[in-house]
Amino acid sequence: MATDRGRLSPPPWLVRGLRPQPAPIPWAAVARSSVALSAPLAVGFAVDQPAYGAVVSMGALSGVIGDTADAYRMRIFNIALPQLFGAVGVTLGTLVYGEGWIAVGVLTLVALVSGMISSIGAVASVSGLLLLLNAVVGAGLEMPSPWWKAPLLLSLGGMVVLALALLGWPLRGGVPERSAVAATYRAVAALLAAAGSDSGTYDARRQAVTASLNTSYDLVLARRARDHGRNPSLVRLLAQLNALVPLVEAAPAAHLRARTLPEAIPAAVRTLADAVEADRTGDPGLDLPHPHTPSERAVDDAVRYAALVVHAGDPDPDNVDDRLGRPAALGIRARRAARVVLLSEASWRYGLRLALCIGIAQALVSLVVLDRSYWVGLTVTFVLKPDFGSVFSRAVLRALGTAAGLVVAAAVLAEVPRGWWDVPVMMVLAALIPAFSAKSYAFQTAAITPVILLLADLLDRQGTGLLLPRLVDSLIGCAIVLIAGYLLWPESWHSRIGARLADSVEDAARYLELSFGDDQGVRAQSRRRLYRELSAVRSEFQRALTEPPPTGARAAAWWPLVVAVERIADATTAARVRVAHGAPSPEPGEVAAIARELRDLSGDLHSGADLHVARTSALQGDERSVLEAVRQEVTAARAIASPR
Repeated sequence: MATDRGRLSPPPWLVRGLRPQPAPIPWAAVARSSVALSAPLAVGFAVDQPAYGAVVSMGALSGVIGDTADAYRMRIFNIALPQLFGAVGVTLGTLVYGEGWIAVGVLTLVALVSGMISSIGAVASVSGLLLLLNAVVGAGLEMPSPWWKAPLLLSLGGMVVLALALLGWPLRGGVPERSAVAATYRAVAALLAAAGSDSGTYDARRQAVTASLNTSYDLVLARRARDHGRNPSLVRLLAQLNALVPLVEAAPAAHLRARTLPEAIPAAVRTLADAVEADRTGDPGLDLPHPHTPSERAVDDAVRYAALVVHAGDPDPDNVDDRLGRPAALGIRARRAARVVLLSEASWRYGLRLALCIGIAQALVSLVVLDRSYWVGLTVTFVLKPDFGSVFSRAVLRALGTAAGLVVAAAVLAEVPRGWWDVPVMMVLAALIPAFSAKSYAFQTAAITPVILLLADLLDRQGTGLLLPRLVDSLIGCAIVLIAGYLLWPESWHSRIGARLADSVEDAARYLELSFGDDQGVRAQSRRRLYRELSAVRSEFQRALTEPPPTGARAAAWWPLVVAVERIADATTAARVRVAHGAPSPEPGEVAAIARELRDLSGDLHSGADLHVARTSALQGDERSVLEAVRQEVTAARAIASPR
């Protein structure tokens, strides 16, 4: 019986997608979504133009999707820029509405552009999503005429969300950045508390520190690109963030000694976090135990230095180093982004996949009569987003989430009379979108589906007649993605993720060489780049683990190598800390030999070699050297890459 139950149980990747994540409810986003989507409907009914109100609410829905930033300046960028692309998309869609094969060609080209620009970054990904999403809706759903009304109304909805998101700026300007830096201090305190204990706990805390550092640096440096040298509070935040670098570097050395640190040390860092959040200055008042070993001295020095920076007054802007590097000028970043879009193989691969699927969806709509068939292309647009998760899992979860959302939509369309009752119903349904989006993709789909159907019903008055066609359209869209965007693209999992891991190994070799040089700023930048890249690689591998066999199984086979590269980076940092506190520096030839071995491993990974053909070699050296731990980790990585 137990065996039968095991055979009937759903696969693990599906269970993981359906299980809600333990994420807190973003109450502020819930309130913004509820007001932003319901208020336009109320205004539309008040002026006897419910269709206009529905279109504005659609634009607000796009704004809610992009409302993911904490810092107020970043909210302007995250919401306004995607809205611009969305306006372009709906304009193109409206112009080819009802044009048959012309619409197929235009939407296919839009899909290519949308997919390619999605490779630039998170904001570009949302911009590409809204560009294609609104083009599909504009080409399949009759919008208010003339053609310029739809983009104007949609943009107005996005601006409503942006205005609500910025309401607290005069009173809370700078609070999100300060809270992010304080959260990073608390993450470092948790890391120090785990140092010397269970490796699994320590690794999880280290990953949390990397993610928190990434978030804090992104927020602070994004503001510094405009305010550098003029905003004392911003300069102070950057100095406090930089003061964490010695602490983060000392943590691996403390962990390798296999003894937990006194509780007074992480407690002191948590106290510093409170001071950062409250913006306090004055006497640090530290009471730390006396250090004895090089690693203890490193931690002690780092805590005292961080305390001095946190409790000091405003620093001199000219004496604050970026560590990660000041953001390049806008023109330089634009040229880099254009180069990524036009010359990247991954950019073209994803753009062509998305274009093929949208082309098939729109061609199918032109050949087969499908009521409100824009839903097919809409499904393809939402599902075929590999940067949002596993395509296969998203297709399955999209079908399940749509079915659940249709149950809610059926109750609303059948029992709630059209008119003013739609406003309170929309308030409730819209509030569920940000609350459910944090749980899982299936929950997000279940929340968005009834909202879109209610808005669509205000435009075409189909009522419950929308429900069955929407389910059929969703299943067709999912099938197109699974066949044309997944099965027909036996895209080498190795080329997408293995190549990125190979780049990380190359970065580890460079970091090793820089760790024993004199340029502290370059070394710090190299370390941050390496750990940021390793964090991204880990996320890619975890995403691949949710794929069904064989991709998930191959990812699981490579997973130990990801962990091994992270351990190499930690061992390198620990060796550098020991040298800085009295240990003999390694010979240049010893450093070069290990770096050469890492570059050989990187070359094997880039060549596309499977695990069993990677070359192995034994690294020899003085067992008393500070690089002995690094040498052991490199040897272990080679053994993992050569299981025979």
